[in-house]
Amino acid sequence: MADAPSYDSVPPSRDSHLSVPSSPTYRRQHSRRYRGHSGSEVPDETTSLLRPRSHVRIHSPLDTPRGYLSRNQSFAGTSHGARYHNRHESWGQRLIQALSDRPDPMAESKGSLLADDRIWYDQFTSTDWVHDSIADAYRLKQLRSRKDFWGRLIVLFDSAQGWILSAVVGVLVALLAYCVDVAETTIFDYKDGYCARAWYLREKRCCPHGPCTDWRSWSEVLGGHPFGDTWTEYGVYIIAVLVLSILACLLTLTTKTVVPSAYRMSTLDENLAADYSQPPDDHDHDEDEDISPREIRPQFIDSPPPMVYYSAAGSGVAEVRVILSGFVLHGFLGVKTLIIKSVGLILSVASGLSLGKEGPYVHIATCIGNICCRLFSKYDRNDAKRREVLSAAAAAGVVVAFGAPLGGVLFGLEEVAYYFPAKTLFRTFFCCIVAALSLKFLNPYGTHKIVMFEVRYKIDWEWFELVGFILVGILGGAAGALFIKASRRWALSFRKWPVIKKYPLVEVVLVALVTGLTGYWNTLTKLPVAKLLLNLAAPCEDDSRDDELGLCPSNIDEIPSIIRNLLAAFVIKGFLTTITFGIKVPAGIYVPSMVVGGLMGRIIGHFVQWIVLRFPHWSIWGSCPLLQESTCVQPGVYGLIAAGSTMCGVTRLSVTLAVILFELTGSLDYVLPFSLAILVAKWTADAIEPLSIYDLLTNMNAYPYLDNKHKPMFTSELADIVPRVRHERVIDITDSPLVPATKLRYQLEILHRAGELDGGLPIIRNGILVGLIPAPDLEYALDNIEDESSSHCLMANVPSIDEDESPERDPTDFTPYIDPAPVALDIKSPMDLVYELFAKLGLRYICVLKDGRYAGMTHKKRFVKYIRELEEKEHDM
Repeated sequence: MADAPSYDSVPPSRDSHLSVPSSPTYRRQHSRRYRGHSGSEVPDETTSLLRPRSHVRIHSPLDTPRGYLSRNQSFAGTSHGARYHNRHESWGQRLIQALSDRPDPMAESKGSLLADDRIWYDQFTSTDWVHDSIADAYRLKQLRSRKDFWGRLIVLFDSAQGWILSAVVGVLVALLAYCVDVAETTIFDYKDGYCARAWYLREKRCCPHGPCTDWRSWSEVLGGHPFGDTWTEYGVYIIAVLVLSILACLLTLTTKTVVPSAYRMSTLDENLAADYSQPPDDHDHDEDEDISPREIRPQFIDSPPPMVYYSAAGSGVAEVRVILSGFVLHGFLGVKTLIIKSVGLILSVASGLSLGKEGPYVHIATCIGNICCRLFSKYDRNDAKRREVLSAAAAAGVVVAFGAPLGGVLFGLEEVAYYFPAKTLFRTFFCCIVAALSLKFLNPYGTHKIVMFEVRYKIDWEWFELVGFILVGILGGAAGALFIKASRRWALSFRKWPVIKKYPLVEVVLVALVTGLTGYWNTLTKLPVAKLLLNLAAPCEDDSRDDELGLCPSNIDEIPSIIRNLLAAFVIKGFLTTITFGIKVPAGIYVPSMVVGGLMGRIIGHFVQWIVLRFPHWSIWGSCPLLQESTCVQPGVYGLIAAGSTMCGVTRLSVTLAVILFELTGSLDYVLPFSLAILVAKWTADAIEPLSIYDLLTNMNAYPYLDNKHKPMFTSELADIVPRVRHERVIDITDSPLVPATKLRYQLEILHRAGELDGGLPIIRNGILVGLIPAPDLEYALDNIEDESSSHCLMANVPSIDEDESPERDPTDFTPYIDPAPVALDIKSPMDLVYELFAKLGLRYICVLKDGRYAGMTHKKRFVKYIRELEEKEHDM
């Protein structure tokens, strides 16, 4: 950056090696001759992501960079059209590029940009849904302008691309899930021993009919040395847990990303944002009005400390939800993240920590969907179209996690998808079916089941059990809500220790050590979470359960000992799940929360079973005590219902969970108990803790996420969130349509310092709003100017006296970048209308008018901050 223009450079201080990274706006390159040099520096996912700042490249089919700025133009006769098509790579080239890692998960490197390519989406900005929709409309219009046979064939292929992508994503997600399932079950068994005849086989494949001589335990291999058989196996087990956990953590730490963003946010990983920080307010910069454009203020140097996040850590569901809402979050959907998270997930699950692979499947599937979008420019160059595929991919992740195609579709609709039209709904359903069929064909567990914990109930429930089901639902919802509170408290206490904060590996080692020491001696907690959930939910006549666990009593005298064993496992598993959530390894919370709830539900089920056997002559039981040796009460049903209720309390999924439970059991008889328990669980959890675990992560990580499913209650007007008009926040062309480029650069820096990387500058004449130039467009236009210091930029159309205009566009003519019709509301507009515009149209900002004259502009981030302040006030009341 030494060769950057002087306006954009900061003199190095003597103690610069001790200072925090400077504002990303100082790292911008503002000249076309410097833009070409960026290709020599190939950033990776550990690079400061605001530095390259490139995101989705949208090739406008018009001569203007933004198609909707010239809505009356036609594609016919545009000179840009030929160049637009000549730049398209062949499909084979796109396939190679799709499989290659990019420095950005949703964009190409700036080094590959041509002179007339546009850069749209910056890090931590929001998608312009309206622009992308209009750009796609112009693209379709150009395709359909050809009426010959080949033109119709191209249109047909264009329409089929969405279905092709859905099928490809479904197959690839199932294939990767198969690899993870097989690998983690095999490595998990390595903690106890190995197969002598084939080292790569897990214990069940090595000895399909029970214990055999082919499977050798480590105490047998070591001859009982040095501590005897039992303690030798215990020592090897703890060492294996530590080694696998450390390897998973070290892999995860390679995805560390440092972002010196001007928009302050807390840490972006699932440690529940132990360090709070707030976005800077516009009013903090009022004193900047008298500063010249070239003067460097100390605030530029004293930028906020860099933010650090690990894209492969945690489940990634919260980030996927934020990304699908239109928020640009680089580093979460790239090839590197996909590979590291997949391998790290195998190691972390195989280590025996209290975590699951089902949540990360959603993130992994979304990564696959994002990479596959690179095959077709229709989705690669349009961020809104891309998110249609990402929604389908996220739903496919739920399918391979729970074996529930309908549940996957509902998950996309209820939890992650922000924009879900009927077309996307049907393609998502198709993608889910393809994923389910592919995984069933691959048969990862050798049982012809998509997931391990599929169960079948053959005995119907009795009416008196409804009381038990409702009780289980209440306790499950309360347990989920209390888990959220406990996780927050753990993050705000233990993770604030300097050593834990600075060295995430220390926390992983401590958690792994505690897990190995406490979980080994209990036969239930030693099992993998998926297998434990199967045994908790399976009926006693199910052959897939483990008889040696002793969860099926033959008489009433065995029930108390079973309850004591379950209670001990419940306490251990609840504690381990709380301290494990948020460590720097790939980890999901779905199945661990279900296991904790399943243990609790199984306890209640056995207690109901004991009551029926203890008082068999009560008329309320009917013929239940006479049915089989252990009555008609099935503790496994209570276990599965409690598992779903606890997961509902953690995630606040409702209809999705009921359908997932129905698909796991395949029984219509239990739809009513499942639905009733989920309903009660959600009511209970909402009463105890209003936020789900993903809402909590989103709020505490300060993502500008606007929830379109839960509308707040407004009694205010737009005037309450409109900052006062400042001259450096507007472009006044009253005196002249020519504005110095240095002044525009300074105004752009002001926007960046306020965190509005996707903001804009209104253009006014005599106080009347006549247009708006978005900040990314302004930056691109300024970058194309050779000499900013002496250039003046044209900010309004003026009549030309020259009949023969030059075919080359003047780089100082900024009129093609200006939106002549920005969305504007009166300052007295109700806040409900503002919410609808931001939530339904996906706007980035809204201009404000008062008596027809410009009165200010409010950004989406400011509106989200206002909503959160309202929610905090309501929560405190």
